[in-house]
Amino acid sequence: MTAHSMRSLWGGPVTPDCFLTTFVRRVAEDPHREAVADGGRSYSYAELAAWAQAVADDLEAAGVRTGDRVAVTLPRGASAVAALLGVMLRGAAYVPLDPEYPADRLQFMIDDCAPRAVIAADHTPVHASGPTVRIPPAPKVPEPLDLRPVACDPGLPVYIIYTSGSTGWPKGVALSHRCIDTMADWQASHSPRPDLRTAQFAPLNFDVAFQEILGTLCGGGTVVIMPEKLRREPARLLRWLADQRVERLFIPFVALQMLAVTARPDTLETLHLVEVNTAGEQVVCSEDIRSMFAAMPGCRLVNHYGQSESAMVTSHILGPDSYAWPHLPPIGVPLPGCELLVDPEDPETPHIGELLVAGHPLSDGYLGRPELTAERYITIPPSPAGHTRAFRTGDLVELTDEGLRFLSRKDSQTKIRGIRVDLLEVDAQLLADPDIATAATALVTTRSGHASLRAAVVLRAGRAGPVEATALARLRTVLPEVAVPVSVTELPELPRTPSGKIDREAVVTLITDDLGRRRRDRVGRA
Repeated sequence: MTAHSMRSLWGGPVTPDCFLTTFVRRVAEDPHREAVADGGRSYSYAELAAWAQAVADDLEAAGVRTGDRVAVTLPRGASAVAALLGVMLRGAAYVPLDPEYPADRLQFMIDDCAPRAVIAADHTPVHASGPTVRIPPAPKVPEPLDLRPVACDPGLPVYIIYTSGSTGWPKGVALSHRCIDTMADWQASHSPRPDLRTAQFAPLNFDVAFQEILGTLCGGGTVVIMPEKLRREPARLLRWLADQRVERLFIPFVALQMLAVTARPDTLETLHLVEVNTAGEQVVCSEDIRSMFAAMPGCRLVNHYGQSESAMVTSHILGPDSYAWPHLPPIGVPLPGCELLVDPEDPETPHIGELLVAGHPLSDGYLGRPELTAERYITIPPSPAGHTRAFRTGDLVELTDEGLRFLSRKDSQTKIRGIRVDLLEVDAQLLADPDIATAATALVTTRSGHASLRAAVVLRAGRAGPVEATALARLRTVLPEVAVPVSVTELPELPRTPSGKIDREAVVTLITDDLGRRRRDRVGRA
């Protein structure tokens, strides 16, 4: 492999300000502007900054120094935003841990990252060798407000986030200021306005939360904390978005699809949205999503792509005519400071291959996993942009005139009788069925070892099943025979991961259970 033999996209050079410097400047420019809205309480930039500095002072008293790690296990809310900023003002690496995770999983991450201190609620099941720091109440803003951010170093870790691992236990990845400063600066300048009211929807241990929080605060906007109970209640979420005058939303595809299925024209007229960003999984532009955005001509849809190992990598703004959107839009072009390389599977198709990421987005590697780091973070000959280190994403992509198009995971490509099948294309065609609200297709292996294509769907409200026969008949008119699932399982809802993406492993389990019930029913009738 030579870097110059690979197709390359380069986002261009960039020298962003440190996001802490930008935040401090926002506080000084407009201290009374609303920074965080959480339920019935609002916090100004000065109040949030004073709270964050109080956290940083408590961490200093607990012995935390620049470069240390601080684990934070708090529910989403204004206090969690103050904790995040306090850790970062101190120059420590913020390690978010979801308090809803099983205690053993939380303890594994605590033991793995060895934090100098833990910020936790009063009752937490985890045990650490360092002190536990409680979040102080929001203090009165002192005069003058004395913010003391750490001197920024591009290589200083900002946060450590845990991502799923093949061993069954998560692996930690540290992202530096070089990456996060670039992301926050880009997000603030890329949106229609920098000061948008932005919903804080993502779980705090999902990297999109940093886009929501840091991108908004660096732009002078307002972070609006979404009540957790609305995550799977699309009708109530739509009303909340309208009531809170939310202008920007980051949301996984499956949640966006459920909003689109639920939304009525009169509901959409009450929304203030000007930008919806979707990430975490490939978005499918269903007829519901097209209709939703056609009814909101002042709102744009933006497709984001990235990994825990490299945060935000690409972006694609879909055009103003939603009915002209393709089923599977491209993931777009690289952010400033990011270079993307396509490592081809076949020299005759150099525009198709595994995506490699180089430049500002790169993390240093996996925490305490040198062998895995060496496998995924590779040394390359100097690239067209001069980079010599790249991350193997494991994603198969195609380079087109519109940028990159995501094809599949390289390690889970689906081939049936030797023919590659695009599961997302099957999902898109299922979503074109007027009876189906959401869908997921998977390759399911039976107890006999036979693998076959199967689908799971959720019906629209008021639609009665079964829809299997009609859905499969329709797919046979639009897909090659090899891409038509053998069966369709109806579910009350699609299982999701903690970050809100479709949990395809759980989908396989539910389909397998359904197939087992069908076999038992046939035996009973016989």
